[in-house]
Amino acid sequence: MDPSELNIPPMKDLTIDNITENTILINSQSPDQRLTYVMERLVTHLHDFARETRLSTSEWMAALNFLVKVGQISSDVRHEFILLSDILGLSLLVDAIDHPKPASSTEGSVLGPFHTHNPPSISNGSSMSSDPAGEPCLVICTVSDQAGTPIADVKIDIWETDSSGHYDVQYADLQSPDGRCVMTSDENGMFYFKAIVPVPYPIPHDGPVGQLLKLLKRHPWRPAHMHFMFEKEGWDHLITALYIRNDPYETSDAVFGVKQSLVVDFTTVDAARAKKYGVKEGTKLLKHDFVLVGKEETMKLRDENALKAMEKLGRRVKLIDHLPVPDLD
Repeated sequence: MDPSELNIPPMKDLTIDNITENTILINSQSPDQRLTYVMERLVTHLHDFARETRLSTSEWMAALNFLVKVGQISSDVRHEFILLSDILGLSLLVDAIDHPKPASSTEGSVLGPFHTHNPPSISNGSSMSSDPAGEPCLVICTVSDQAGTPIADVKIDIWETDSSGHYDVQYADLQSPDGRCVMTSDENGMFYFKAIVPVPYPIPHDGPVGQLLKLLKRHPWRPAHMHFMFEKEGWDHLITALYIRNDPYETSDAVFGVKQSLVVDFTTVDAARAKKYGVKEGTKLLKHDFVLVGKEETMKLRDENALKAMEKLGRRVKLIDHLPVPDLD
């Protein structure tokens, strides 16, 4: 990039009082209005944070070194930055902003750091787990719209830990995916499969995120749950999970994922259902009806929420690609 081709405003004698406005000024040359706005707000909040806390050089350096360690421990199967976002409540906040849900639809939850893109596809009635130590369960679900109309051909990603609380990718000698699958809802919006009863487990706490939790006097445990992700053209992307009622960590999830509407109960399979689905009578049973929202409705709700939030903050904005930017007209 040739500096002579850039219109850089003059800056000198920068101080605590004028560094913010000058940084914003030099960052405001991009034709991308959204990037300019995001950077303006980021710099404003970062600088205000430093001023409000009287941030010391040693604390600043410790934070930078912490982020370096977060990057160093991350890999293709362990995303420590997602984990950091999770324990700070940011993941849930971003999902709630980006995918608002009407009261009649299924709420979202956190993705977590262990979703993968290579799960096996299975058909209705198949098993997603080969863990012999896990307690077997049958899961029967439906997918519908808010009016109760079944939605066929929805792609559903499903994943859970094994009975020891570990995901398959946490094993160095992993030969093939386990405890995860991809399914497709049938013409009645149904999908059903065999799995194991979820168990509570700690998020990975042998790295910098775990060290931070320890400093904050927080535990790393998540309540027992099973992840679900729904995708179909024209429908809002749903990432969610079902949490088992009365889990000891139901009200203290390390990553803030639990919502009351997502807390479910297990029952048991009766004789007729056992025969129909090919499982033993008395097997644990999880039934749930998922409700998706049309993408257009979600975008409309998101736009409305954005404008209300900006008005509450006293900001005059317009929306470009459904994202707020300052309205300077």
